[in-house]
Amino acid sequence: CASSLVLAVWAGFCSAVCVEVPSETEAVQGTDMKLLCISCMKREEVTASTVVEWFYRPEGGKDELIYKYRKTNREFSGRFSGRLQWNGSKDMQDVSITVLNVTLNDSGIYTCNITREFEFEIHRPLFTSSRLIHLTVVEEAGEDFTSVISEIMMYILLVFLTLWLLIEMVYCYRKVSKAEEAAQENATDYLAIPSENKENCAVPVEE
Repeated sequence: CASSLVLAVWAGFCSAVCVEVPSETEAVQGTDMKLLCISCMKREEVTASTVVEWFYRPEGGKDELIYKYRKTNREFSGRFSGRLQWNGSKDMQDVSITVLNVTLNDSGIYTCNITREFEFEIHRPLFTSSRLIHLTVVEEAGEDFTSVISEIMMYILLVFLTLWLLIEMVYCYRKVSKAEEAAQENATDYLAIPSENKENCAVPVEE
């Protein structure tokens, strides 16, 4: 959860500041899984035509082309028919796809191949790059270690705040009790003074 949030934030800034963030490698069956593939370009390399090919290889199998992007999207027939969605950016630095409704059989190695033809005045060089994603699909989501630590810290904080509140209540109660005892002692001392002394303590009134 925490890692998903960080990836989403970084991916959102790719149009301004491109960061090559690795993709998540675990998905829960029945959910949608975004296979993150980011290939940053320098400013002087923005003018380029890009071809993106996505391959899938099951355990012990061979690579098969499942998706291709070259100005338009093309999904190949097979196990992923109707379940692949383009999630790339307009500047073609983010060339990710999403697998819809993943199944246990979708576990395997996904390869993102990027080919760029840069349009310079004298020549048009080709550059290629690849990203490998080892995806594992599980039946149920495992509890994140970070969330477990957060819950433990939350309970510790609640216990600490409760103890602190109790200590403050006891302290305030004792302080009020002492103030009341002091007031009662003063009242008792005053009542114990003889009446003639009380008259002497009175402030004379000047005529």
